[in-house]
Amino acid sequence: MELKETQKKRLKGRAHSLKPVIMIGQHGLKASILEELITALEYHQLIKVKISVGDRAARDVIIKQLLAHAPKARLIQQIGNMAVLYQRNPEKPDVLSAA
Repeated sequence: MELKETQKKRLKGRAHSLKPVIMIGQHGLKASILEELITALEYHQLIKVKISVGDRAARDVIIKQLLAHAPKARLIQQIGNMAVLYQRNPEKPDVLSAA
């Protein structure tokens, strides 16, 4: 699923007021975090992830691991320690079309 730039812009706007649902600290990724990622994406569709690991390279590796674990998820935005992920859940109303 590829998103158009207008869709990404709309998702960025919706994500602006969101609080991080998942927080990754100095100990990195754990199996429980990856399970929570799948659950959060299914329930919310659009989530913020806070990654506090120190340097940019480690943060980028963790984001790639998150996306590998949830292959249908898309990275919408990455600013500093925050990443915004989106995954459409066909059983729920889409956050893109919600008013």
